[in-house]
Amino acid sequence: MTPTGLVEHFFRHEYGRLVATLARRVGLPYIEAVEDAVQSALMVALEAWTTAGLPRNPSAWLFRVACNELMGELRQQAGRQRILIETVRDGPSGAEDESAIYLDGEVRDDFLRMLFVCCDEAIPVESQLVFALKTLCGFSIREIALRLFTSEANVYKRLSRARGRLRQGAPDFDALASEHYASRLPAVNRILYLLFTEGYLSSHAEYAIRKELCDEALRLTTLLAEHRSGRHPDTFALLALMHLHVARLDARQNGSGGLLLLETRTAKLHESGGGCQCARLIAA
Repeated sequence: MTPTGLVEHFFRHEYGRLVATLARRVGLPYIEAVEDAVQSALMVALEAWTTAGLPRNPSAWLFRVACNELMGELRQQAGRQRILIETVRDGPSGAEDESAIYLDGEVRDDFLRMLFVCCDEAIPVESQLVFALKTLCGFSIREIALRLFTSEANVYKRLSRARGRLRQGAPDFDALASEHYASRLPAVNRILYLLFTEGYLSSHAEYAIRKELCDEALRLTTLLAEHRSGRHPDTFALLALMHLHVARLDARQNGSGGLLLLETRTAKLHESGGGCQCARLIAA
């Protein structure tokens, strides 16, 4: 895996999973320390893996490094001894099998719970979107600003509001009731739709389409649709829409990766005789 592949796909995929898992272990009031630990682990991985190659279990490697980084940070902060003791007791030990540390089922549930936590009604809608895109989807501040048609300064303000709310009155992950899932599902779907949109028509000048983001949005929406909290017609409709557009991705690009205009695709269709066939079908 190349450094570009690590950053654009694997790291973006793992970022939200790590944040969700560690946030559940230490609590949402420490979300900023969790984010810092995850970012530090990704930087260490980028340096180590590009020289020594990938470890046997990259996900478990990242989890262990991020967890150790987080524990070190908590040890240096006064007044957090109770959190530290509980986390160390429940956290991984050196004798554990790495494959048991990072269970897909546990991470999946943690990630989905975190999505619903991000959509707390006490947090303004704009801040919900910013926090989820930054913390769980791995968007940069610039990407969020471009996608939400706002300034980077506003993105920072919205992110600060969301973090402040979670620090002050963050609910326990397991305390979310069924009515919370039902009321927050539209906001969760909106976040996944934005993630897909950034991939389908990227705000980056150098990328017309970012397929890895489309794939990630499709993966997360599939998880949501399979989970009891997300089995709703709106989620199924969003998933169907994503599948429809993913099927068209290759047809939207030319050989150099640029977008094909509709008139160009129509001309090619006529050249191949497809336009006449379509006309006959419509007339019939």
